[in-house]
Amino acid sequence: MKPSENLGERKIIEIIQSRLEVLPKMPVPFGDDVSAYDIGNNNLVVLKTDMLVDKTDAPPSMNLWQAARKTVIMNVSDFAAKGVKPLTMLVSLGLPREITRKGVEEIGAGLNAGAREYDAYIIGGDTNEASDLVISLSLFGMAKKDEVMLRSGAKPGDLVAVTGSFGKTTAGLKILLEGLEAPAKIRRVLVDSVLMPHARLKEGLSLSQTRAVTASIDSSDGLAWSLHEISRASNVGFLLNRLPVAEEANEFAEINRLDMLELTLYGGEEYELVLTIKPKLWRKAEKAVEKVGGMLLPIGNVTAERKIFLEIDGRRRVIEPKGWEHFKSVRV
Repeated sequence: MKPSENLGERKIIEIIQSRLEVLPKMPVPFGDDVSAYDIGNNNLVVLKTDMLVDKTDAPPSMNLWQAARKTVIMNVSDFAAKGVKPLTMLVSLGLPREITRKGVEEIGAGLNAGAREYDAYIIGGDTNEASDLVISLSLFGMAKKDEVMLRSGAKPGDLVAVTGSFGKTTAGLKILLEGLEAPAKIRRVLVDSVLMPHARLKEGLSLSQTRAVTASIDSSDGLAWSLHEISRASNVGFLLNRLPVAEEANEFAEINRLDMLELTLYGGEEYELVLTIKPKLWRKAEKAVEKVGGMLLPIGNVTAERKIFLEIDGRRRVIEPKGWEHFKSVRV
């Protein structure tokens, strides 16, 4: 491959999928947050795999315990978006030759802490030597076929909602990687959002029982990209009338003269859920999330035209299909 081709992660996936023979009656299509196999009687085996590579996924200040735990969060968040509980996990480790015993112990403890945080267990795996630290996790769960929340069911008129605010992790990464300043009172919140993320599993599980959700996605590639993914899968558009800005991120943006839209829409590593909700079942969905200690924040509506806009104070802006992408996005 010539370096100038610069394929990007999504193009690479597209090329590989084009060479694969598709499973007949595939219950969850390629491109959704998880994969699944139909075992009959409305039951699915649900699977997910994702990896953390030290140089591209872990900022220098992230220790091995945090990196291992984050790998669990990355995977669990995708299960959360489908409303599926993870039961067991397999882990494959690529370890540099110079890793110490203490380092291995930290990785093991971090993996266990992440798994038990979501009431799951790691039951096996594989280890090999590698030039960089690689932690690859595979999740296994079970779900009723008609309760899995896909990306493809959004309808015009549905409400758009998220399970939390955005901008903190992008701000936190700017502190860690670019040395930008922040007052102590918000610095810890912003940095912790990067080093100690959390998956919205309780929210996803409770929402799957309401039958109120028409489409759902994990937001780890950024809010804007998540909306475009649902748009493609459901053949709809969005008109947002509210930007879910985190207060700490807003203050950080003002101090450092940054564009709040960029921080909120085009970041990544935020493990919130982006959802479309049936209007008549909004209150049911909201109560279900509040019951497990979460929140559901309405930010707009689904439209028939396949375009995505943000309209605030009478000004309409196009939300571009940008977000984090391996092989293209750069983190130093």
